[in-house]
Parts: sequence; C-alpha cells; structure tokens
Amino acid sequence: MRYLFRPPAADATGLLLLPWDQPLEEWDHDLLLDVPSRGISRHVVRFVAVEDRVYALKEIDERLARHEYALLAQFEGEGLPAVSVLGICVDRPDEQPAVLVTRYLEYSMSYRWLFSRPRGERSAEQLLDTMVVLLVRLHLAGVFWGDCSLSNTLFRLDAGTFAAYLVDAETVERHPSLSPGQRAYDVDLARERVGAELLDLQFGGLLPADIDPIEVADSLPPRYESLWEEVTREEVFRTDEQRYRVAERLQRLNDLGFDVGEVELKTTDGGTRLRVETRVAGPGHNRHELFRLAGLEVQERQAQRLLNDVRAFRAYLEQKSGSPVPETIAGHRWLAEVYQPVVDAIPEDLRGRLEPAEVFHEVLEHRWFLSEQAGRDVGTTKAARSYFDTVLPRTPQELTTPSVIAGRG
Repeated sequence: MRYLFRPPAADATGLLLLPWDQPLEEWDHDLLLDVPSRGISRHVVRFVAVEDRVYALKEIDERLARHEYALLAQFEGEGLPAVSVLGICVDRPDEQPAVLVTRYLEYSMSYRWLFSRPRGERSAEQLLDTMVVLLVRLHLAGVFWGDCSLSNTLFRLDAGTFAAYLVDAETVERHPSLSPGQRAYDVDLARERVGAELLDLQFGGLLPADIDPIEVADSLPPRYESLWEEVTREEVFRTDEQRYRVAERLQRLNDLGFDVGEVELKTTDGGTRLRVETRVAGPGHNRHELFRLAGLEVQERQAQRLLNDVRAFRAYLEQKSGSPVPETIAGHRWLAEVYQPVVDAIPEDLRGRLEPAEVFHEVLEHRWFLSEQAGRDVGTTKAARSYFDTVLPRTPQELTTPSVIAGRG
C-alpha cells in the first residue's frame, strides 16, 4: 500500500495505524463515528476520529481519487469554498479502490439533516440561494462542477445565514474560464438534481406542504443568472458620478461575499464604463480585519457582525474617556471584556451546540430583541444569560469534533 498526504504530515501519523488493507465496509465499528449530519453518497464513506480530529474516508477508483485529491488541494490553496483534503491511500490489497481522506468540516450540516431537525425550519429557497452563491464562486474561478447538488454540498451557519461548501469533486473540470454554454449546462444539471432531491424530501415527509419541489428547482437558473449578472456586469455612468458609483459597486460586491480584483475605467462617448474583475481568492476582508484587531479566526459574515460590535465598543470607550482610542487597543479590550466573557459563560452542557462566534452573534441578536421590548439597551451580560436560559437549549446538538468523539461508544 502507498500513502500520499499533504502537509502538515503530523495530521496523518495516527491515520497510518488504521486497517487500510481491509474494505471500509468491514472496519470494526469501534473505529468509526456515527456522524448525524452526513449526507447520501454513491460511494462507501466512513468517518473516523484520530487525535481529536474527524476525517471522512471515501472508497473511490484510484484515477478519480488522484483527480479529486489534486483539485481539492488547489481549491484550498486558492481559498475556494470546499472541504479540505488530507491525502489518499492507493495500491490496497486485492485490487481494492483507493481511499480519499478529507478533514470533516466542523459545524457543517447536510440538507437532509437540516430539514429533519426541530430547529430546521430552513426554507428550500434559502438553501438554494446559498448553493447558487457557491456555484457562481466556482464558475468565476473556472470550475465546472458537473454534479452540483444538495447532496454534494455542506451547509454551515455564518451569522444567522448559511455558507455552502463543495464536498464532491469527482466530476469537476478546471478551465481558465467557462463559456456561457458550460455555465448553462452546469446550472441545468444542478436544476435536475435539486428537483429530484426535493422530491425525495417530499416523499419522506420532510418538506413543508406548501413547497413545490419542481417549482423551487426551476427557480435555480434565474436565481443563478441574476447573481451572475450582478457580479459580472459592466456599468456606464456620467463622469461626475465616477467616484461614488465605483465605491458603491465595490461595496455591493463585498456585501455579496465576493472579492474584487482589477478595476478598469474606460471613458466612452456615453460616459465612463466600469469593468470589475470579480473573484473568490482567500479569506475576505472582514476576516482579515477581525484577526488583526482581536486574533479571532471566524467566518466572513460572523467577522462582519463582530467587527460592528468592536466599532460600537470603541465608540463607547472614546465617549467614556473623552479621547481617541486606537483601534488595536479597542480590539484587544473588546476581546477581553465583551467577547470572551460571553464565550466563557456558555453552560458546560450546551457547549458545542454552535460555534463560539455564532453564539456571540446570536447573543447580539437576542440583545437587540430584548432591548426593543424594554425600550432601552439591556446590555450584553443580561442578554447572554437570557439567551443561555431560553434559546440555546432549543438548538439541536450539531457536529463538532469534541462532541462527536465524546459521544462514541
């Protein structure tokens, strides 16, 4: 047998002790994890925990395994939204398929799991919009998916909304750019697969009665075209509008979660033409900024929400002291005096329900709700206590590495 693992190599050492010479279906149950949020796969897929980390193992033809391994490594290097690949095991005895090893995406959920949970009153339209954003991001990077579906997508909460991640890259093709025909074909494949998956949910009694699976699936192409047009269109405006219209356009793209590359302004007889190179490359601005100010690694929308709270806290400090407060000082004080006390106060039996940053976001939302009711600001401490007493206990246990490992046996 041969193993190929990406750095850091230390992640793979514990995995080498697993029984790779045996088919995954025959592995001892004590080695495996029962992952509640796993989706449906046409391959044999198993989950294991090694040194406090969860990995997904998928048996697959060696040619496809090498193809997917190389692509997922590219995607991670470019910051594209996909699961992180660790390695592959090939040349297994008795001509067994290769095994692709990926790191499990913590706090992620499959579409079936979302619709089967008590808290999962997630609309099909909401998941569809999230998946469309993922598809547009991939297409901008020259990625033809070829098998876009809800089953091949993982969803993760990000400040009250969802972020989507590609899970399966077997059918992916990489090009310098995609033609309109390639994009349209990929979108049509997605429409067919989503329609079938929603029908399956309906037959299983998991889809709300007022949702028409075919109608929702048929709305995918126009949703995609609307977003594609928004992020790629050229604009023409008067020269005296130039400054604010460019700023407005770039802000709109950032709000949609896209990065901006080259900006080109060209003067024409009809006015100034603006062309923006839209891309997805690396973590967003808000994530960078929050890490710089407070040392927190969170998702992009969470970072945006937390940054707003940092700025409000800084304004409070300046008002209280009557003098300017450097943003780095405000960031460190916010972390110590506002964010960390909330995270530390999460009851032990409720830890792991949501990411800490998502908990803090929800506490801020709860604070706004309570303040509206009271007609005054109730404060973060009181809002957190109320949230822990009344809201967080109703949140179903979602997948985290510690909680899954603790629940083995």
